[in-house]
Amino acid sequence: MTPGKPIIIPRHPAKRAGGDRLPLGERARLVNEEISPAVEGGHFPAKRTVGDIVTVGATIFADGHEQLAAELRWRAVDEKTWHRVEMYQLPNDRWTAEFTPERMGRHEFVVEGWLDLFGGFRRDFVKKREAGVDQPVDQAEGRALIQQAVDSSKGKLATTLKKRLATIEKADGDAGAALLMDDELAKLMREADARPHALCSAPQMLDAEREAARFSSWYELFPRSMTDDRERHGTFADVIDHLPRVRAMGFDTLYFPPIHPIGKTNRKGPNNTLTPQEGDPGSPYAIGSAEGGHDAIHPELGSFEDFDRLVAAAADHGLEIALDFAIQASPDHPWLTEHPGWFAWRPDGSMKYAENPPKKYQDIVNVDFYGPDAVPGLWEALRDVVLLWVDHGVKTFRVDNPHTKPLPFWEWMIAEVRAQHPDVIFLSEAFTRPTMMYRLAKIGFSQSYTYFTWRNEKQELINYIEELTTEAPKDFYRPHFFVNTPDINPAFLQTGGRPAHRIRAVLASTLSGLWGVYSGFELCDATPLGPGKEEYLDSEKFEIRPRAWRSDNDIVDDITRLNQLRRDNAALQTHLNTKFYSADNPNIIWYGKPSPAAEDQACAEMIAVMVSMDPHNAHECHFDVPLWEFGLSDDGTVAVEDLFGGYRFEWHCKVQHIRLDPDEPFRVWRISVPGVHT
Repeated sequence: MTPGKPIIIPRHPAKRAGGDRLPLGERARLVNEEISPAVEGGHFPAKRTVGDIVTVGATIFADGHEQLAAELRWRAVDEKTWHRVEMYQLPNDRWTAEFTPERMGRHEFVVEGWLDLFGGFRRDFVKKREAGVDQPVDQAEGRALIQQAVDSSKGKLATTLKKRLATIEKADGDAGAALLMDDELAKLMREADARPHALCSAPQMLDAEREAARFSSWYELFPRSMTDDRERHGTFADVIDHLPRVRAMGFDTLYFPPIHPIGKTNRKGPNNTLTPQEGDPGSPYAIGSAEGGHDAIHPELGSFEDFDRLVAAAADHGLEIALDFAIQASPDHPWLTEHPGWFAWRPDGSMKYAENPPKKYQDIVNVDFYGPDAVPGLWEALRDVVLLWVDHGVKTFRVDNPHTKPLPFWEWMIAEVRAQHPDVIFLSEAFTRPTMMYRLAKIGFSQSYTYFTWRNEKQELINYIEELTTEAPKDFYRPHFFVNTPDINPAFLQTGGRPAHRIRAVLASTLSGLWGVYSGFELCDATPLGPGKEEYLDSEKFEIRPRAWRSDNDIVDDITRLNQLRRDNAALQTHLNTKFYSADNPNIIWYGKPSPAAEDQACAEMIAVMVSMDPHNAHECHFDVPLWEFGLSDDGTVAVEDLFGGYRFEWHCKVQHIRLDPDEPFRVWRISVPGVHT
């Protein structure tokens, strides 16, 4: 068969690894282990997107000097037949092959190894011939292997091999040897191979999602603030007017906090106060009122028909609408009276309000996933809420605090939704322990918020990215680098002004395929609630905030250019290709994103980024140009294009020098071998 070309075949029976209870003569002679990609041995699926080349590896070996063969088989889980491709041996008993998932959904793959008796015969026979020590009995051994293949084959294959064997038996000496070494015979024998001592790995799982699960640029806004008068509540129609502005900045996902009716009991006032005034809108996270709950729309935003028009208009502008899925309720949520068994109550019969001591959320009450009537009632109701919004064109959900809800619920709910709609994406907003953040990704969340928001030092950021790109998370954790959120106004932004916002925008948009901003970031709005507070002053969570969307201090042009570069350069559409290089100043980080290349080929092109981590002071450094990535010696030359400045030049030799000032704290370059990129 053509190497690498898939062939559809029925499942091939084979022994599975670990058969230590079999009779002695049937126990595995081969070792088949260290399958990759694998997440916890295949218990959870590895993550890829449709069209990705999935490189599968395995360590396969056996006793003695026997020659082995190996095969990769894969299929979508709802397919009855397997695709297969021959695996190729690498050093140290490592074997590899590739496949490409062509549609969304769950896939499985296995690796099988076996003794390649005829291949081993050919290998040894060639050596003997070259040394002049071959004997007639050697040819007899080859003919015997062909006879075995004839006996175990059927139909046309058996007939063809039988004719070949008859021709070989009539020949002798050099003629017989040449026939035994014929490449066409080798292909026939591979097809007829009975695969002695075959050993098959356990199935490994893989989820293939659409590209937006790996590469997307998010913009978050509060629809109610899309107004020019804080006394007039914004509507979905107002949001439509802002679609050209959002798309012009290069974003492709427009994300809204909850758009449901807001409760009145214990409603919060401006800046999270407990003394609201008449007309204060409250927090959209206090979901539910007499107008409805998670399956309803806040009346001042519009109707479902208005929402549908917004979704359609967004699609016309190349934007996808993402919604917040927040499993929390105001004391006025209809479910409290309809399903009291879905909520947590105190021993004295009072409602248990949400809290994260010392914080209290007086306007929010907790559901109880294991309450008297919650299983399956609450679980199914929440699933149906997601499906309702999917029916209205929403295929992306940012999930609020999933780590405070049961893992079994998320695993079940996400599987239920994606079984019907494999294009649905879930983003986990879990700022908690790494173990929990990683577990949420394993059980089904497509993307995850990260610690990037607080990684402001060069080495800690390098360490974090290398953990995500070289360790186990690389196969299941897609980091989404939000630079800020309505809840997080980082100290770096509060104190660093416009340079700090530019620094974080460049880092987020070039390090990960997924990045996002909460509106106001592009205006460098970072006034805190108070000293040491990570909250925004006059937060939109509690009031309507109209804005002027351009100013002399904004970074709209920077964001627009960054998103354009991301769309135009595949190297910027993933975090997995990030490589850090030497820059001899602890305040300057220097990394490259090489273009995809075969393992045995040098890089042809690279997007390279240099950023000062200090928004207040100028810094200089000597840095290494990664000439080795291009197969060049230390005195080589590369062509460089400044992707913000638009000018071109060349670097000669490995070590270069640069100065970065607060008013220009970064550089983004395209590096290539001279003459390769024009």
